[in-house]
Amino acid sequence: MPCLKKFCILSLFAVLSCTALAQTVKVKKETARVKGENIEGYEVVLEGSYESVAESFTKFLKTIGKVKQGDDGILVNEPSVNGLAYKQPLLAATKQKDKAGAAWIGIKSSDWAKEDAEKVNKELEKILKDFGVKFYRDQIQLQVDESTRASLAVDKQKQRLTNENKTLNTKLEDNKREKLQLEKSLEANKLENETLLKKLEKNKHDQDSVALAGEQIKKVVDMHKDRQRKVN
Repeated sequence: MPCLKKFCILSLFAVLSCTALAQTVKVKKETARVKGENIEGYEVVLEGSYESVAESFTKFLKTIGKVKQGDDGILVNEPSVNGLAYKQPLLAATKQKDKAGAAWIGIKSSDWAKEDAEKVNKELEKILKDFGVKFYRDQIQLQVDESTRASLAVDKQKQRLTNENKTLNTKLEDNKREKLQLEKSLEANKLENETLLKKLEKNKHDQDSVALAGEQIKKVVDMHKDRQRKVN
């Protein structure tokens, strides 16, 4: 019963998760202080712990370039944006907002060639949008994996109960056959008991008859011996 109760709770969680509204990723322009300067860029706030957002964002940035983390921000050196490689770094940062985590990305435009800065700035919003979508999909995948494990556990428990049911039915049939055999043996034992009692009663009656006959024969023998002695 405890296992079945646990599976029911997991199923309830799965239903509740399915009824939740899908998250929408909203990226907005935001200024962040990175490397001691206020830099314009883009920010996305995601429903998740700061730790999970920061970890996922770092992994995501590693697909763009060489990531170097510091206390005052993240550098993405030799970035590849929209298939083009650049020498100047992207700047990134993460921070906690209430119970959510936020990711920010931007560039220090003054360090970039004007044309390159314009190209990259146009892509930064899309990059952050892609990250937000990936973050939510990865989080949902974790839930899918957990639900799948719960489903497999339920299937395993179901199979165990099915096998147990087969075993119990087999034992029940064996028990019925054994009970029938015992009942037959008991009936036979009862009949044998009655037969033995009748034979014992007959045996006692026969013994009494034989004993009486023996006494009578003994009297006849004594009588013949007495007659024999009287012959002269």
